[in-house]
Amino acid sequence: MINIVLFGKPGAGKGTQAEFLKEKYKLTHLSTGDIFRFNLKNDTDLGKKARVFMDNGELVPCEVTTAMLIDEVKKHPDTAGFLFDGYPRTLDQAAALDKFLPTIGTSVTATIALEADDEILVARLLERGKTSGRADDQDEEKIRVRYQEYNEKTAPLIGYYKEQNKFYAVNGIGSIEEITERLTSVIDNL
Repeated sequence: MINIVLFGKPGAGKGTQAEFLKEKYKLTHLSTGDIFRFNLKNDTDLGKKARVFMDNGELVPCEVTTAMLIDEVKKHPDTAGFLFDGYPRTLDQAAALDKFLPTIGTSVTATIALEADDEILVARLLERGKTSGRADDQDEEKIRVRYQEYNEKTAPLIGYYKEQNKFYAVNGIGSIEEITERLTSVIDNL
């Protein structure tokens, strides 16, 4: 089983790239955003808790996000592997994932970060916000709050996964095809 954690700042292209990677490697794509939207749309207890944080441009607390993710993982017992998109975002979440995955006989294979300049990403999100309907993609101040949260809470994952020899950085600027090629090169050489 291959389990890839794909991370990067909001707007880095995780969702776009995940579509290609899940097909190529037959992985179950677990997008935290999709999981949140399902819980929000269905007004679950976890969705109600998540909404308060998301509407303020903040990261949802570890225990809420982890509970949602574990529910999704358990729906796919026969998968060839998982592509985690947007999870983990904090050291607590990474530790929770490392604790949970062995209970189903697996572990994280690699973590790949899509890296890009903040100003390029802000422009991408503002453009996406014109059609996504997401309030947090339409307000530059909220976007920058998300980046501050990322720098404080998610960037430390780099060291966490480097210590495990599972961290790979990929340039997230270029055509979709170029970025996909960079990602597959990393995965094919694991």
